[in-house]
Amino acid sequence: MELIPLQKTETHPATEREKETKKLPFIEANTQEVAIGHLKEECIVPVFSKDNEITISHPEFIENIWEAAQKVFPRETIGEPEIRVSHIIKGRTPDAIHKPVRELLEEDKTMYYERMMFCFEIPSIHEDISGNRLNLTIGGVRAYNQENLYSRKGMEKFKLFIGFKNMVCCNMCVSTDGYKAEVRVMDIGSLYKAACQLFQDYNAAKHLYELGGLKESFMTEHQFAQFLGKSRMYQYLPAAQKKKLPPMLMTDTQIGLIAKAYYHDEYFSPVKGQQAISMWKVYNLLTGANKSSYIDNFLDRAYNATQLSEGLNKALYDENEYSWFIK
Repeated sequence: MELIPLQKTETHPATEREKETKKLPFIEANTQEVAIGHLKEECIVPVFSKDNEITISHPEFIENIWEAAQKVFPRETIGEPEIRVSHIIKGRTPDAIHKPVRELLEEDKTMYYERMMFCFEIPSIHEDISGNRLNLTIGGVRAYNQENLYSRKGMEKFKLFIGFKNMVCCNMCVSTDGYKAEVRVMDIGSLYKAACQLFQDYNAAKHLYELGGLKESFMTEHQFAQFLGKSRMYQYLPAAQKKKLPPMLMTDTQIGLIAKAYYHDEYFSPVKGQQAISMWKVYNLLTGANKSSYIDNFLDRAYNATQLSEGLNKALYDENEYSWFIK
C-alpha cells in the first residue's frame, strides 16, 4: 500500500503563528523525525525468531491507517504523516559478522527503530477554543519492545487515536472514544478494520463540546498548588489508598514542568495580574508536559491528561473522586 499524492480540495490560509507552530514536534523526549521513505528503504523489518514470520512494518502501519482515514473521511483534506522514532536497534549483515566495528561499511549495517509514532492532520475539520485552532488529527504508536519477538508469530499490538491537535503548541487532545490503547491483530486487514471502526465511532462534536467547556471553569492558585503537591504525593501513597483514587500517570519531572509552565508558558499561563487559571489552560499545561514522554507512554498519558482535566473540572463543584487532588 502506497501513500498517494494528496488531492487537496480545499485550502486554508495559515496565520503566521500556525506557520511557525508547524515546526514544533508533537512529541519531544528522545525522538527524531524521519520520512516514510527512510523507513522503507533504509530500515529492515523484524521477524518473530521462532518461525521467521515477518511483523507488520512501520510503513505498512502508517499507510494502512492513512488509507482508513481516506475511506472514513473521503471528502476531507488529509495531510501527510509526521513520523517520529526512537530507540534505534543496530545490526549487521551475515557477511559482516566477523568484521571489527571500525571496518564496517554502510552496506554491512542494518537498523530499525524499536518505537515509532506518527500522526496526520485533517485541517478541513477544525474548531477554535479560546483563540486556539484545533485540527482533527489521527495517529498511532508501534513499540516493538511490547512484542515478544523471540517467540512464534502471534497477535501484534498497536495503539490508535483520533482527536484534536492544538495548533498553537501541537499538544494532543485525546478522548475516551478516540483512543484504543491496545489493538491486537494478526494481519494488516484486521488493523485496517479496527482503524475504520474507531474513526466511525468517534464523536468529534462531543469531544469539542467537552474541551470547550473547560474554558468556563477556573482553578485558584491555591487549588492549582494543591493539585501539584498532591500529584507528587500520589506516587508514594500506600497501594491500598492509591487503588481508591483515579489514575495519575504524570511523572515527578513532568509535574515540575507543569509548575514551571504555570509561570512561564507563552500561551497558557494565567492572565497577568490574575491568580486563577482556566481549566482549558490547565489541560494544555498537562498535555504540554506530556510531550516529554517516551513514545510507548505518550498516548496513555495524553488520555490520562484528559481524564485529569475533566475530573478536576468536576471536583471544583464537589462532584467526584478527583476532589482529593485539590483539597
